[in-house]
Amino acid sequence: MLLKLRTLPAFLCLVFLLAFGSLAAAQDTESFLEGQREMLSGIENSVAGLETEIGHQSTDDAELVDIRVELERLGREVFDASLAFRPRLSEINTRLEQLGEPRKEGEPPEPEEVTRERTRLLDEKASFNVLIGDAERLSVRIKTVIEEIAELRRDLFTRTLSRRYDISAAVSTDVLGEFTQELGRVYTRVSAWLSFTVKYRLKPLLLATALASIAALALLFGGRRLFDDFVEPDRSEQNPTYLSRLATALFSTLIPSVSYGTFLVLSYLFLDYFNLLRSDIAPLLWSLFSVIILVYFVYRLARAILAPRRPNWRLLPVRSQAAQWLLVLAVVTAVATGFDHFMDQVYSVLSSQLSLTVATSLVATVVVGLLIMAIGAVRPLEDEEGKPRQWPLKFRYLLFFIGAAIIIAALLGYIGFARFLSQQVVVTGAIIATMYIGFLTAGAITSEGAFAHSWFARRLERHTAFDETALDQLGLISGMIINVIVVLIGVPLILLQWGFRLADLTAWSYRIAGNIQIGSLSFSIMGIVTGIVVFVVGYFVTRWFQGWLDGKVMARSRMDSGVRNSIRTGVGYVGLVIAGLIGVSAAGINLSNLALVAGALSLGIGFGLQNIVSNFVSGLILLAERPFKAGDWIVAGAVSGTVKKISVRATEIETFQRQSVILPNSELINAAVGNWTHRNKLGRMEIAVGVAYGSDVRRVHEILLEIAKSHPMVLKNPEPFVLFAGFGDSSLDFEIRVYLSDILTQLEVQNGIRFAIVDAFEAEGIEIPFPQRDIHVRSGFLKPEEPELPEDGETDDLEEETSAEPGAEKVVRRRRRRKTDPE
Repeated sequence: MLLKLRTLPAFLCLVFLLAFGSLAAAQDTESFLEGQREMLSGIENSVAGLETEIGHQSTDDAELVDIRVELERLGREVFDASLAFRPRLSEINTRLEQLGEPRKEGEPPEPEEVTRERTRLLDEKASFNVLIGDAERLSVRIKTVIEEIAELRRDLFTRTLSRRYDISAAVSTDVLGEFTQELGRVYTRVSAWLSFTVKYRLKPLLLATALASIAALALLFGGRRLFDDFVEPDRSEQNPTYLSRLATALFSTLIPSVSYGTFLVLSYLFLDYFNLLRSDIAPLLWSLFSVIILVYFVYRLARAILAPRRPNWRLLPVRSQAAQWLLVLAVVTAVATGFDHFMDQVYSVLSSQLSLTVATSLVATVVVGLLIMAIGAVRPLEDEEGKPRQWPLKFRYLLFFIGAAIIIAALLGYIGFARFLSQQVVVTGAIIATMYIGFLTAGAITSEGAFAHSWFARRLERHTAFDETALDQLGLISGMIINVIVVLIGVPLILLQWGFRLADLTAWSYRIAGNIQIGSLSFSIMGIVTGIVVFVVGYFVTRWFQGWLDGKVMARSRMDSGVRNSIRTGVGYVGLVIAGLIGVSAAGINLSNLALVAGALSLGIGFGLQNIVSNFVSGLILLAERPFKAGDWIVAGAVSGTVKKISVRATEIETFQRQSVILPNSELINAAVGNWTHRNKLGRMEIAVGVAYGSDVRRVHEILLEIAKSHPMVLKNPEPFVLFAGFGDSSLDFEIRVYLSDILTQLEVQNGIRFAIVDAFEAEGIEIPFPQRDIHVRSGFLKPEEPELPEDGETDDLEEETSAEPGAEKVVRRRRRRKTDPE
């Protein structure tokens, strides 16, 4: 009874907490559901409004693109909302599993609180499922509207290119007068705007121009300072490398063009910021600046490739005179295309007659077609005899075909198609040519040894400790980065020229940045790229910290080189692990979702990666326990040498024959390893020597001890010792035992002591014998081919003498000597 009274308050408290928690959870869930309903309802209303707006803007490509971007944004909001439901549903399902199934008939009834909680959770789950269904339906509706916009834009683009105009009115004599009149109207408007701005808004005008000039000059001079060797190449260099010519063409085009374009773009933006642009002047000024940038870029690109005045820096093998003509034709083609674009904008602002637009575009496109055919007719190459010859046949026919297609399309009235084709030839051709130079530069940089001999590598060598291998790897990375930059800049520019809008690219970038769902694992391409970038940055930061710690901190503490290497390696492993974890986190990958992968990896480790893991763990043990370090002289089995590097899998040992032996770390942990320089380099050295029987052994002992003590590299404490080792078969054996402060110098000490022994024994008349053996051969056992015995009855005996010098190969000598038979 007492026990029941004690448990009753606890039970009541549990029931109260369950009821209170259920009430709080219900209120929180209801507020969340209400917020999601309102958000989805607002998105649905926005989609309905955009659908209505599509019907009014079906002929305006720019407005359709803006509507599509807004729909893309709404679609992402719906997707994010559907993702927000999943944690709540998972929590509800988990709690339902904890509550279990309802009691069946015949079973004891469950508590009323449990039944009420299950009912509430089921209702919440049904509400969530309804909202998820609404979100999916709304997402499908948004995708359908986006597809409708894409279809409208395709039809609009097709109609623009396939529309045929009547050019008979465009070639009449009245068109010239109308053209002159429209130019007068443009002049009047621009002059009125300039006079008003100079008279009343001069200070903002000067400030806008000054700010744009400062930015452009900073970019120009900064680029020249960094790439001065390429922006203005050395005229005195007669045979520049292919990489130098490519880099010169690339940077001499980009840096001036970007600087000049920056000046014009910033000028327009600052003028707009200070409210200096009128609504009729702004589009004209922007169009004029665009044309100027285009013409200047084409000029710099053609000048860099053709190099009329610098034949040794020319990329194309053309004649100097032909290079000058090609440069002029390319620039005039760009001017004709730009003029057509600018006048089209003028006619749009002034609301001019359609015949003016048709006439201007007709003349401009025909001129562009003729110029392209003129480029094909130039004879830029030289034959074996030095005579001018034409372009290769396929390239020449391609130019003739493009030029003829533009002219025929324009004369047949397909002005839109002719304008589109001529603009792509000039603008897209310039972009593709620049991209091609960029790709060639990247390929030249990645070739073996090319980057190590470049100007940038020479500058790196002055300030860093990169060797040729590191520079070659850096060149490979630089080439990959250049390729990526060329693609990221060139492809969007080409797409913009081919009718796509900036909003299209924005929408695609949103799609790329959006999450990709595979089961419970979600990730994005941009997230993965971000994770890779973060890991690369972490890797280089780790390398920099390793160098700083080793060169600035541990070097000042006069720490042992082996300890420094162990700390440096350990810091590198820790830094890479941290960089990897941060990179995975930045990529947006939840590590808890990789449980299956981790399980499979563990299974693989159990079966196929045992040795790798064993060597890895052994490497960590070697770095922590430090039985040996870099620079130690060790003996591991049949391998003896100096430890050069302890890595994560194996240890590199350099033998005294300069052979590098890569020994797995597990063998060094599981087997006996001798370390001559474990705590210090103090060591004992032995030299064996033998003297002939009959020598004065005490005198020999004195001589050997005196030689050992007199050597300058032999330690006085512990003092040298000479051991009378024993009686050998052919000699009396002695052994000199000395201690050295550096055991690595033992070869030098051995040579010195042995030379001294030979000199001292020769002076004292002490013989150093070699092993010998006497063999007696009876006459009855002589072979028939042996020579006959002498007449005095003596026999020839064979004596086999074996001499062995310390450290040398054994040499066997045989000689015959006469010996009297005792019988």
